Amino acid sequence: MPVNADTSGDTNADVKSLPINELFYSLQGEGKLAGTPSVFIRTSGCNLRCWFCDSYHTSWEPTHARMTLDEIVEEVESYGANHVVVTGGEPLVHDETSRLLDRLAEDGYHTTVETNGTIVTDAAIDLASISPKLASSTPTAERDPKGDGEWAERHEERRIDIDALTAFVDSVETQLKFVVTDESDLNEIETLVAEIRDAAATPVRDTDVLLMPEGATRERLDENRERVAKLAMEYGYRYTPRLHVDLWNDAPGT
Repeated sequence: MPVNADTSGDTNADVKSLPINELFYSLQGEGKLAGTPSVFIRTSGCNLRCWFCDSYHTSWEPTHARMTLDEIVEEVESYGANHVVVTGGEPLVHDETSRLLDRLAEDGYHTTVETNGTIVTDAAIDLASISPKLASSTPTAERDPKGDGEWAERHEERRIDIDALTAFVDSVETQLKFVVTDESDLNEIETLVAEIRDAAATPVRDTDVLLMPEGATRERLDENRERVAKLAMEYGYRYTPRLHVDLWNDAPGT
């Protein structure tokens, strides 16, 4: 069910709620669990601004409706799936996301959190799908969707937090999922993975590092897919598709 009306403030402040951009049933399109039937809870709001963001209306121009935790859980239950993906935007910018994750865990759901890895939570999570943002994600004036580069400095300052990344690796099952724009990204990926390995007590296997082609449309994926697959083979990392884009292009609610 797409939720795209900005009705913030229409829920009693005493009732725990979240800004929800979409809540829908589909297949997990990315990562180790690609192809798994899942309920997606997409929150609105983000602390970064990647120029290629595939959920523009949760970051650059956030839209949402407020839903209480009870309402969210009730709708999740209606789909009958066992796997729930909490995504964004950046879902962990909201304190209530942690409470939602604990509720879902208590109800027996397997949860994946899709995060940029800059905000840590001690909530119950089965899989942290972390997408650290590389320098190529920074919205310079030339790449900024709004054309002014206003977010470039803030994004660059915030996009990597080694302490937060290490905390995730040491506390929950983690996959590091990098959006690859071209071959030059691999030097930064190699450096970042090495830094995390040095800092973390938990081993980071090559199979925990996933390379994903940048592209929110089939046309864009067609340009990048084969190149990124070859890079995964060359560096020994794992390739992940964007199955939902291959199946449904850029349609909302997929």
